Amino acid sequence: KELLKYKQEARNLQGIKDALQQRLIQQDASVLQLKQELLRANMDKEELLNQNVDLQRKVEERNQLLAEYKRELCQKDHHLQQHQSKLDEMLRQLSEASFQQMDLEWEHKEALLAHCMKREAEE
Repeated sequence: KELLKYKQEARNLQGIKDALQQRLIQQDASVLQLKQELLRANMDKEELLNQNVDLQRKVEERNQLLAEYKRELCQKDHHLQQHQSKLDEMLRQLSEASFQQMDLEWEHKEALLAHCMKREAEE
């Protein structure tokens, strides 16, 4: 009886041992799967970090280009203002010259008319 009792207990213990071994195998598989997922996540994280660094570099390059374009635009605006001032001055001078020419033509016509009138009066 005692032998049967110990055999039964040994079978029970063997069943518990087998169940625990099966559970340990499942946990090892789960740990392995989690390690693989962690490795993939770390690789994805590394890739994202590299992409982030690349994007930050591109943003910096674009910002430098933008600053350069703004600087060029300011220079062109300055040159445009200078040319506009020169153009305004030339237009003013042209307008003055035109008025002077009209005055001279008017004086010439008056002188010519006076001359013709004087000659007509003499005749």
